[in-house]
Amino acid sequence: MSQERRKRLEKVLGALSPLPEFSSHDAKRLCGEVTPRFISATLSQLVREGMLTRYEQDRQTCYRWALPPHRFRPEEWIDRQIHAEQVTQTPLEERPRERLLRDGPQTLTTADLLAILIRVGIRGESAVSAGRKVANRFADRLDQLRGCSHPELKQISAAVTSASYAQIMAGIELGRRVARVEAKQTRGAIRITSTAQAIDYCADRFAALANDSVQEEFHIVTLDTKHQPLATHRITVGTLDASLVHPREVFRAAIRDAAAAVLLVHNHPSGDPTPSREDHQVTDRLTEAGKLIGIQVLDHIIVARTRSASIRDLG
Repeated sequence: MSQERRKRLEKVLGALSPLPEFSSHDAKRLCGEVTPRFISATLSQLVREGMLTRYEQDRQTCYRWALPPHRFRPEEWIDRQIHAEQVTQTPLEERPRERLLRDGPQTLTTADLLAILIRVGIRGESAVSAGRKVANRFADRLDQLRGCSHPELKQISAAVTSASYAQIMAGIELGRRVARVEAKQTRGAIRITSTAQAIDYCADRFAALANDSVQEEFHIVTLDTKHQPLATHRITVGTLDASLVHPREVFRAAIRDAAAAVLLVHNHPSGDPTPSREDHQVTDRLTEAGKLIGIQVLDHIIVARTRSASIRDLG
C-alpha cells in the first residue's frame, strides 16, 4: 500500500513541482493516471503545510509554489508522508503526555514538552516530530522562542497550527509568570541600594554573558520600588551605539514589568570593562528618558571576564 501511494505521489509532484503556477485543471490533465480525488487531497495537504498557495483566477482554482525550488525537495516531502513517525504508533506508556502524568514534567525533554503543546500533528508530521524540530532549532537559544511569530514557527514545522502556536505562547508566558513569582520569593532579601551591590548582582547574574559571549549584548534589570530585582531583558545584540539602543525598547520592558527603576547592563567581550564614549552616551540618553516617564536608571554595569565596572562609579 505504501509503495503504491509513493508512486502516485511521485507522479503528481514529478509533473507539478517544475511548474511555478498551475490550475486544478492543469494538475488533472498532467497527472491523468492518478485519480482526481488523490490529486486534490495531495494539493490540499501541500497547501496546509505551506508549500503551495491556493488562489482563484478566471473562475478556476490555481496554485503557486510558496517555497523557492531549492527549498522544496519532493522526495523528502514524499518520505515524510510515507514514513513519518506518528504518535499513534508509539506505545501508550512512552507517549509524552503519559510520561508526564506518570513521571512528572521535569523528566521530559524540551521536544517532549513542545509535542504536548503542539498536541496534534498533520499527515506526514506528528506532534512528536514537530516538537523535536522546534526544539532542535532553538537548542542553544530557547529564550528566543517567546519572540517568534506563528509564520516563523510554521516554517520549521507545518504542524504548528495557529491553535498549537497559541498553546506554546501561553505555556511560555505562564512559565515566565511562575518563574517571576518564584524569583521574587527566593530573592526577596536582595535589594540593590549601592554600586557595590549592583556590580555583585550583575557579575553573578550575567556571568555567562561576561565569560562566553563573543559580541556585545545590551540588557536591563527591572526593579521594584524597594529596588529588588523583578526580571532581566535582552534589548539588543551588537556593538553598543546610542542610535541603536532606543529608549522605547528599553522602557517598554520596564513598563510591562511595572518597574520603578532599571539597571543597564552590557558586556565587553575584550575583557576590559572600561566604558567607552558610546557607553556614556547611552547611559546619559536613557537616564534622561527615564526621568520623563518616572523610571530611574540606577546604574550602568559593564561585565567582562576580568571584572565588572559601574559607569556611575567611574564618572
